Amino acid sequence: MSVDPAVVPQWRLSSGALVPAIGLGTFGSDRVSAEEVAQAVSGALEVGYRHFDCAAVYGNEDRIGQVLQGFPREQLWLTSKLWNDKHARDDIVPTCQKSLADLRTDYLDLYLVHWPFPNVHAPGAHVDSRSPDARPYVHEEFMETWRQMEDLVDRGLVRHIGTSNTTIPKLQLLLRDARIAPAANEMELHPHFQQPELFDYVLAQGIQPIGFCPIGSPTRPDRDRTPDDSVDIEDPVMVAIARDHGVHPAVICVKWAAQRGQIPIPFSNRRNEYEANLEAVVSDPLTEAEMRAIAGIDRDNRLIKGQVFLWRAGQSWEDLWDIDGAIAS
Repeated sequence: MSVDPAVVPQWRLSSGALVPAIGLGTFGSDRVSAEEVAQAVSGALEVGYRHFDCAAVYGNEDRIGQVLQGFPREQLWLTSKLWNDKHARDDIVPTCQKSLADLRTDYLDLYLVHWPFPNVHAPGAHVDSRSPDARPYVHEEFMETWRQMEDLVDRGLVRHIGTSNTTIPKLQLLLRDARIAPAANEMELHPHFQQPELFDYVLAQGIQPIGFCPIGSPTRPDRDRTPDDSVDIEDPVMVAIARDHGVHPAVICVKWAAQRGQIPIPFSNRRNEYEANLEAVVSDPLTEAEMRAIAGIDRDNRLIKGQVFLWRAGQSWEDLWDIDGAIAS
C-alpha cells in the first residue's frame, strides 16, 4: 500500500507556501536508534511521505540526510530545530549550517526554535535533573536569537522560521517585536490535550499549528511519564469511533488532527503504522458528529511537561507554560 503524494492535503502558510498536512516525526524517544529512524524515513518516502520533522538534538540528521540523498529536493518539506544550547548570537548560523550539511540540503523549509528557554539537559537525563545555568525566559535575549533566525531567512538558508513549545504570552511579545513573524508553532496536540485557546490564537495570527504527540506518544521517554497521564488511544470515544471505521484508535487521532487543521507529525518505525497514518489523511474522513465527540474528551492532559528545563529548586512545571497568562520569572 502507498499513497500518491499528490493527493495528500496541504495547508497554505502565510507566505503562500504549501506544506503537506502530515509529516513523519523523527524523534526516536530514546528508544529507537538513529539508524532505525533513518530506515523509517526511507520507508516513509516509499509509501508517499514528503514532509519530515527533524531536529539537531535528535542525533540522527546525518543518517536521515544519507537516506534523502538523491531524492528531488523540491518534492520535500524539511523542518529542523535550533536546540537550547545554541541560542547565542554567534551559534545560530553555524548550527543551522550543520543541520543543512547533515541533511545534505542547501535550505530548510522551516527552522524552529525548539524551546524558548536556553536551558539544557544531558541526553537521557532524569526528570529531576536541572542545569546550574538554567534561567527563565527573558524576552530581550529571545529576540537576539530571533534576529539571527531572521538572518537565516535573509541568507536563503531557511525559507520559514517558527517557534515550538511557545505560549500565548511569549508569542504576543514575539509578534510585537519580530520583523519576520513565525510561520508555524509546534506544540503538543492530541485528543486529551487539545489546547483550544492556544490553537485558536495561532490560527488567528496566521501561524500554522504543528502537533507533536498526536496519538498521545505511548513510547515517549520515561522522564515524560507521570502517574496521572491518560491514554488517548484507550479513551472509550476513540475506541468506539475506531471500531466504526475498522481501524486502530491511533489512526483516528491522526484523522482528527488533520481535519481539525493542525499538522500531525507522528513517528513510527513500523511500516504498517506509518502507512496507516498517511492513509488516514486521504480517506474515510470523520463525520462532524465524530469530530464533536472528540472535541468533548479533552482532559487538558499535558504529557511533555518539560521539568528538566526548570531553573530553580522546588519549582512546578506549570511555570514553563504560563498557565495564568503571565510569563514566569
